[in-house]
Amino acid sequence: MSSEDEDIARAIALSLQETSRKPVSINLDSDEDDNVEEARFQTELIHVMNASRTESSQSQTRNASSSQTNNEQPSQSMASAFLSERAQLEKERRERQKRLRPQPSYSSIPGEEDDSDVEEPPAKRQQVSYSKSKFQRSNKLGHSSSKTSNVVPTIEQVFWDGELRQTATQHAEPRKDGLPTFRLTEVLGMKSELAFAIMSSYSLDFPWIYEFFDPSVPVIMVAQPDASGQATIKNVLPNWIRTTPFLRYGRGCQHMKFMLLFYKTGRLRVVISTANLVAYDWRDMENSVWLQDIPLRSKPIPHDPKASGDFPSSLQRMLHAVNVKPALVTMISDNHPDLPIKSIDELRQRWDWSNVRAQLVASIAGKHEGWPQLIHNGHPRLMTAVRKLGMRTGQSKKSKVLMLECQGSSLGVYTTQWLNEFHWSARGESAEDWLDGTRKAREKLPLPPVKLIFPTKTTVQESASGEQGGGTIFCRRKQWSGKNFPRSLFYDSKMVIMSFKMIIALLNDNPFSSGNTKPEFISDTEDETDDDIEVIEPAVGWAYIGSHNFTPSAWGTLSGSSFNPILNITNYEVGVIFLLKDAKEADRVACFQRPPKKYASKDEPWIQEESAYHQIE
Repeated sequence: MSSEDEDIARAIALSLQETSRKPVSINLDSDEDDNVEEARFQTELIHVMNASRTESSQSQTRNASSSQTNNEQPSQSMASAFLSERAQLEKERRERQKRLRPQPSYSSIPGEEDDSDVEEPPAKRQQVSYSKSKFQRSNKLGHSSSKTSNVVPTIEQVFWDGELRQTATQHAEPRKDGLPTFRLTEVLGMKSELAFAIMSSYSLDFPWIYEFFDPSVPVIMVAQPDASGQATIKNVLPNWIRTTPFLRYGRGCQHMKFMLLFYKTGRLRVVISTANLVAYDWRDMENSVWLQDIPLRSKPIPHDPKASGDFPSSLQRMLHAVNVKPALVTMISDNHPDLPIKSIDELRQRWDWSNVRAQLVASIAGKHEGWPQLIHNGHPRLMTAVRKLGMRTGQSKKSKVLMLECQGSSLGVYTTQWLNEFHWSARGESAEDWLDGTRKAREKLPLPPVKLIFPTKTTVQESASGEQGGGTIFCRRKQWSGKNFPRSLFYDSKMVIMSFKMIIALLNDNPFSSGNTKPEFISDTEDETDDDIEVIEPAVGWAYIGSHNFTPSAWGTLSGSSFNPILNITNYEVGVIFLLKDAKEADRVACFQRPPKKYASKDEPWIQEESAYHQIE
């Protein structure tokens, strides 16, 4: 088992240990969505009614000579008392809301709970806009507005051009920079409008996430396999199917975090997130969410076998890899014949993806041999996505220099060769050229221009949650103290405790110094594929957001030769990359403080295993 796998196992153990110590409580003064409270009420009601039936049945057994009226009294009294108590609590909660919260300026949709009381203040909500800027990107950020009368609540908004936001947390809401955030209820949209969902998460709390959905809505959940690593399908809740993909030898993680939300209107929402579907990730940890709404075509288009690298084709390939197809077949045959989608391949045919500017980047766990397989996975897939955005640097001496700022919650085993291997793909340069060089030459390369963003021990200790909040951030002492570990590349995140996985990639002018020339095994001439690169409007770089930590387990490691390449990937991961227009946009998008501050000589990274708060009992 790798150190990364051990870290994840450790986190699960600590999480289970913490859960066993803390009872579940309901805070009637909290800002939790009213729909969740209603779902909890329904669950409790079912438990009470079931208990009352059991008690009534036992009473009949013990006293068969008693009348039916007497036997029904326990059931009626228990249910009546429960309903009376809940009704009084609900009345008191509504009165508190009226006293403490102003009434919204817009009308609520009939039959739907008003969600305005859990949103950011009106001045920080994003105004709906359907205009398209000349420079189209799929990472538009919301802007503040002083006008509140025409503001549509986030839960009702539609994002045809895509949207990137950080999540609201109890420690950082409202945000100091005034930018809008996403809550889980806002990501899911109107509860009454959902028809079907396909979701994925590494850590899962089924009872918790179940409450956010109407019980009648069918859901397929992609989850982590058990220790055997075998692909499985299982009914876990009413109308919910859990599916797991195959993992070689049971090693690695199904680490993807995505949602496909199908609405009754025909609209599809694609969500790529860094947050697991557990309360802690959405309440205490800062995460990022990219989403885009996709309209239904007026008429399906024919299947195009040549379409293999665009967003919907990449999405379909990923869904097949994580075992969604058999789960979908089971769901349809299991009393859900009218699902919005009958086949994974309908995604590209029935929905219009023409307005999506982001590129999907997925890692499929396993051993991938040959170029047709490699270019769709891991960092070689990142290479093709960078090319599609028009961000390839080229190999000449005059090519721009790519600076990477890589942030994650778990560190990997870094070698100079792997860092250069990843940087080569991030430049949009072919893995074939990389493998053409000798291994000896690759091993002698200097460290590439990469900044590793990871919180120092002091940053964690001074955060709102302190050391207790550092339970999902991993660096081992053995890693940090390693002889060849690239400590000189580390920079402090200087943010609250977070679970972001992000890369900011910026192109800088080449100063023509000898230290910035290409590796000596690469030729000066651009290869023939340069003519096929799509020309995109000018940008300064690109950004990645998703589930990938900056590790070989997530992005893969190359071996073999240019004639017979091999890519080994340990985890299932997914994210998106999109263009950055200028440096200011990079600052707004970044989940860490830019420019990042380099570690001082006395600084050390946060090492969870050395904290008294994170010892397994």
